[in-house]
Amino acid sequence: MRPHSGTLVMDISMTRAENYEGVFQCTARNNHGTAISNNIVVRQSRSPLWSKEKMRPIVVQEGVSLVLRCRPPAGLPPPIIFWMDNNFQKLPQSKRVSQSLNGDLYFSNVLREDSRNDYICYARFTHTQTIQQKQPITVRVLNQAPVDERKPTFLIPSGSSSSMMVLRGHVLDMECIADGLPTPEVSWSKVSGDLPSRRTSFLHFNKTLRIVNVSESDAGDYRCTARNQLGSVHHVISVAVKAAPYWISGPPRNLVLSPGENGGLTCRASGIPKPFIMWTMNGIPIENSPPDADRKVEDDMIIFTNVQTGSSAVYQCNVSNEYGYLLSNAFINVLSEPPRVMTPPNKIYQVIKNHPALLDCSSFGSPIPKITWFKDTRSSTLDGDPYVLHENGTIEIPVAQAQNSGKYTCVASNLLGIHENHVYLEVKEPTRILKQPEYKTVQRGRSVVFECIVNHDKTLFPTMTWLKDDDELPDEERFIVGSDSLRIIDVTESDAGVYTCIMNTTLDHDSASTKLTVVEKPDPPTDLELTDQTKRSVQLTWTPGDEHNSPIQNFLIQYEDSLHHRGHWHNLTEVPGTMTTAHLKLSPYVHYTFRVFALNAVGHSNASSPSKKYKTDPAAPDENPAGVHGFGTESNNLVISWKPLTSLQSNGPGLHYKVSWRQKRPGAEWTTETVSNNSKFVVSGTPTFFPYEIKVQAVNDYGEGPEPAVVLGYSGEDLPIAAPDNVQAVVINSTLAKVHWDAVPHHLLRGHLKGYKVHYWKNHSSHKHNPDHMETNILTFSGDHIHGMLPGLHPFTPYSFYVVVYNGKGEGPKSSLHHFKTPEGAPGPPASLEVTDANLDSLTLVWTPPVEHNGHITGYTLKYQPVNNSNELGPEEELALAANQTSITLPNLKYSKRYKFLLSAQTSSGVGPASSQEAVILLDEGKSSDAEKQVDIATQGWFICLMCAIALLILILLIICFIQRNKGGKYPVKEKEDAHTDPEFQPMKDDECTFVEYSDNEDHKPLKGSRTPSNGTVKRDDSDDSLVDYGEGGDGQFNEDGSFIGQYSGKSSCRDNAEGPESSEAPSPINTMNSLNSFV
Repeated sequence: MRPHSGTLVMDISMTRAENYEGVFQCTARNNHGTAISNNIVVRQSRSPLWSKEKMRPIVVQEGVSLVLRCRPPAGLPPPIIFWMDNNFQKLPQSKRVSQSLNGDLYFSNVLREDSRNDYICYARFTHTQTIQQKQPITVRVLNQAPVDERKPTFLIPSGSSSSMMVLRGHVLDMECIADGLPTPEVSWSKVSGDLPSRRTSFLHFNKTLRIVNVSESDAGDYRCTARNQLGSVHHVISVAVKAAPYWISGPPRNLVLSPGENGGLTCRASGIPKPFIMWTMNGIPIENSPPDADRKVEDDMIIFTNVQTGSSAVYQCNVSNEYGYLLSNAFINVLSEPPRVMTPPNKIYQVIKNHPALLDCSSFGSPIPKITWFKDTRSSTLDGDPYVLHENGTIEIPVAQAQNSGKYTCVASNLLGIHENHVYLEVKEPTRILKQPEYKTVQRGRSVVFECIVNHDKTLFPTMTWLKDDDELPDEERFIVGSDSLRIIDVTESDAGVYTCIMNTTLDHDSASTKLTVVEKPDPPTDLELTDQTKRSVQLTWTPGDEHNSPIQNFLIQYEDSLHHRGHWHNLTEVPGTMTTAHLKLSPYVHYTFRVFALNAVGHSNASSPSKKYKTDPAAPDENPAGVHGFGTESNNLVISWKPLTSLQSNGPGLHYKVSWRQKRPGAEWTTETVSNNSKFVVSGTPTFFPYEIKVQAVNDYGEGPEPAVVLGYSGEDLPIAAPDNVQAVVINSTLAKVHWDAVPHHLLRGHLKGYKVHYWKNHSSHKHNPDHMETNILTFSGDHIHGMLPGLHPFTPYSFYVVVYNGKGEGPKSSLHHFKTPEGAPGPPASLEVTDANLDSLTLVWTPPVEHNGHITGYTLKYQPVNNSNELGPEEELALAANQTSITLPNLKYSKRYKFLLSAQTSSGVGPASSQEAVILLDEGKSSDAEKQVDIATQGWFICLMCAIALLILILLIICFIQRNKGGKYPVKEKEDAHTDPEFQPMKDDECTFVEYSDNEDHKPLKGSRTPSNGTVKRDDSDDSLVDYGEGGDGQFNEDGSFIGQYSGKSSCRDNAEGPESSEAPSPINTMNSLNSFV
């Protein structure tokens, strides 16, 4: 017996082991009772030898059945049987040859190949770790007379039915091995129901049916069927299920009772057949124990009533039948103890919000204490929702919230006293990853950052841990762990994997994972090989390199022509990344070397090693030059040009070109010349602008190229010889006119029609018969236009114009000269507006007529209104004034210190923009005295005489100007006009500057210096002309009345050098006369 334990040690080294064989049972005793153990059976393991026997050869006819018996010696435990040959190789088994459950080897029918002399049965004894071998068995199969085929019969079991018994919970093995030729197939079914599919398996080529964990429902009849081509046979196995005793509701439990309490022990078990129940107390049958009035035995129960101190004992329940027994000890402890709470006082429980909280109140006492819980104050017990009170005294809050935090009191009470304990609950916020690390794809050698932003309870101390592939991070300086991030610098391919960030606190944790993929440019392809070689094609194959986690998108194939361009590589073709071969079309007379690049999302690989050189034979050209053109540089030549073939297109040595041409007319003959080392040929002595048919053919030393296509070209151009006819002008409004003409016949153009140009200018009396001295404007209309718009004209002005046609060589002759005059338009603003003679309640306005009359001035309109200190306008007064009036005195100005005046002129076409002026009426004393002084001076005689003399002098000057104007001489106003041209319309001098041609895509350029009325509105004119009708070179914009807005580009390119940035228009003589008339 081992000291201080219940272990029995048996030393069998000095004696025979069989001396200790037997049944042992352990008994434990103390003052409270006696407990006993189950029976322990001790037996010695045995592995006896096979009995010596002489094995005679077994001779059988081919096709019959055969059984080789094993009959191993009985061992403890039984041995494991298997068949092997002399080389310790397992003998092959099949549905024809198989081992039975008892170890015999069965042949459903023998074949000649079954003949051998080493059928050996082995028995392995597991406890002794030994293997015993039977004497080899020799089998000879004869083939003297063929055996007839036969339907199946069973070798085992015999007869048509048999029976088996199996214990509940054990394994049921049923076996059917059949004889027959051909070899029969075996199948299984249950007669009275279905096989339990989850517990059923078929072994030994369907010859064994195994059911594990057998239950009572597995009892019944099972049918095995053997079938071949000649018929079938059945065998029924009746299975009976027996059961050793087993607990129904578990063994009896220990019971603690207080004096005067009632209780009971239950020993409820079942078995087949029904087991017998025997009770013992402290190891003595209960019927032999001292009588006890408080105890009553009723079959499988013992009932205790009003127990008393001293009734403590250990009771044994023994349940048995013929297949086994159950033994269980139950301690009845009659105890009297006041309550004690075993949970440590003031214990702090910390839980995560929304998780369950369990507060322990482990107690001891007899009678069993009653547990009551309180929170904070003892106002009410915690016995309802959301609290759950368990039998062991633990209180549970299934879903803890912040308001559940606080102090909890546990009270344990029984008849002998009360004991209480305090615990504390703290509900913490959960740890949550707010931003999970994202999937990253990074190129090797670069850096990557994973962010893992976490929210946690502020009273907990978190720790961040990073894992790679569920293991610790490599111990390298490249891995930099921050408070909420992981940074990996100089990434390598080994860094690829799954990264997990884990935030741990003392109560919970949260984690998130992501993946890092490291990519790189692919490795170059290898093993370039040329196959299927022909004159014009070859098959190129290669082995792709490592794609480095980024799939190859395509392969780029390049070639080098060492014959013509050694050292220069050219792109040949691309193939998808899923292909490793390409069929390449080749050109003749090239020495090819190929190389391959791989491309993925990161970039191109390095070039592969070059392939072997492949030379193609020369051949005649496959194509002729492209870009064949025929044109003239002179009026009597034809230049034929083309794009020469490349060395790759030449197909062979000696490349030259056969150039042919003929006039495009019936009966014309081809003329041919050979050209080498050039890409053009000049034909001289051609008629002007005549169509020619042209073709250029490539030729080398191996032949001519295909028949070339015929191209149409023209010999050189010359100036047109005709002017447009039927030229007309239609005035649209005061600033716009439309010009019409007839197209020049094609045969008179002597070249490609480029378009038409309209030359126009203002007519002045001094230049009436000499248009060459006028500033001429030019508008260009490309293509075959036969009309166009002249925008930006000056109102009330006579114009002259002519039209020319132009081709690639230049302009043709002028058309006849034509004239038109624009109608009146609204005048410009008065040239000046001044306030004079300001008195206490009146003032005088003096003005000069507009510089731009744009017609006959028919009068003026004066509008004025007072303005107060807050710039608010008072009532407006309006006066209509005569055309010859240049001043007016306004009396009774008493409404304000300040007035605003607007003066505008008008013609029959409308009112022009206004000139404005403001004046202040002085009302204070100081200013009034100054005004009185001024009034006094103005009434002096000498001042009146001075003003009259100045007026007379102005009148004389105006008369002199009028005389000079009629004589055609120049005068200062005209010089000013010549020096400062019209900013709205600055014509270009034809003999000084070149003109920029208009084009259709510039129809909307604004004309420089154009104006719109001051009120921003215009009257719409009924014109159907489109913008196409206007000259090219500017994006012309027109108001609704057709007036032109913006600058057109038909002006001289040197104009900007001729005028300053603030050039202003001088009054014309007509305007001067109008002003004189108005003055007079």
